[in-house]
This record gives sequence, C-alpha cells and structure tokens, in this order.
Amino acid sequence: MEWPVGSLDMNPIEHFWDALGRRAAGRQPPPQTLQELERALLEEWDRIPQLVINSPIDSMPQRCSTLLAVRGNHTPY
Repeated sequence: MEWPVGSLDMNPIEHFWDALGRRAAGRQPPPQTLQELERALLEEWDRIPQLVINSPIDSMPQRCSTLLAVRGNHTPY
C-alpha cells in the first residue's frame, strides 16, 4: 500500500513522541541541561500508560482501511 511519506496517520511513533514531548514539557522545573533532559525523557517514557502505547498500534487496521477508503487523501482524524 502506498501512502504519503510524512503521513502521521500511518506512523504510530509520532503519537508516542507527542505524548513524551507533552509530558516532558510539563515538568516543573523544566530540564536545564542535556543530562537533565535525557533523564526527564527516560522517566516520562517509563510513566506513559501502556494504553497510550497500545492504542495507536491497535488502531492500525482501522487506519489502513480509512486511508484506503479516502484513497490516500486527508483522513477525518
């Protein structure tokens, strides 16, 4: 199946990066050094609920069907 290279709909890792980024950005105080940022990202990754990880993966069959139905155009989500 062909789809646009930058299609976020078909790239579940983008959802994980988004969740991780939001969690890291919400830390108080925010990381000040590269070492603090690395530690914060690792800690936040461990705290992401498994459901957040499973959900985009489990939805891939539906995402593929939707992308086929719209013939590669914009999806409604």
